[in-house]
Amino acid sequence: MVTAEIKPYRNYSWIVADPDLLGGQLAVRGTRFSVSFILSCLAEGMSPDEIDSTYGSFPHEAIPEMLRVASEQLGVPNVAA
Repeated sequence: MVTAEIKPYRNYSWIVADPDLLGGQLAVRGTRFSVSFILSCLAEGMSPDEIDSTYGSFPHEAIPEMLRVASEQLGVPNVAA
């Protein structure tokens, strides 16, 4: 069985969106974690290490991209541009 590689969402390295993965929700590449789930954990005060030990590991270097995509979804202008 050949598995197609999931393509990145827009110009992100760590964020993917595929209808066959989490129903098309934005997800962290290489995991089955949705971006919204990780952001919810962080918003509740969990550290990345606590998320790892509670739910499984994810690439911590994806966090800045998750924050950036969330701000785009909310319509916040990109201040780095």
